[in-house]
Amino acid sequence: MHEMSLCEGVLQVIQDHAERQGFSRVETVWLEIGALSGVEVEAMRFCFDAVVRGSLADGARLEIVEVPGEAWCMKCARGVRVAQRFDACPDCGSYQLQVTGGTEMKIKELEVE
Repeated sequence: MHEMSLCEGVLQVIQDHAERQGFSRVETVWLEIGALSGVEVEAMRFCFDAVVRGSLADGARLEIVEVPGEAWCMKCARGVRVAQRFDACPDCGSYQLQVTGGTEMKIKELEVE
């Protein structure tokens, strides 16, 4: 389950920012997670609670903003939404798609004290 290591990375980023910006407690963490990122949202929620226990983010609320998958269809010559990698174009059925969005996972915002 790589979500555990992803949560550990998120906590490290939070701790680094706390040192630089001087906050002592995190109330809410907003994560943007792309549909094509390979991250399981429910596993992320479970791991987040376990990883932040005893830290400045202990008890913090995790809000996940899901970003849709996007691709450029070479046959249609336009952008389309896709649910997962290697899907066909929802308009023409072509598999000549280049992923253009929805692969990211990033901390969007923190609510801190």
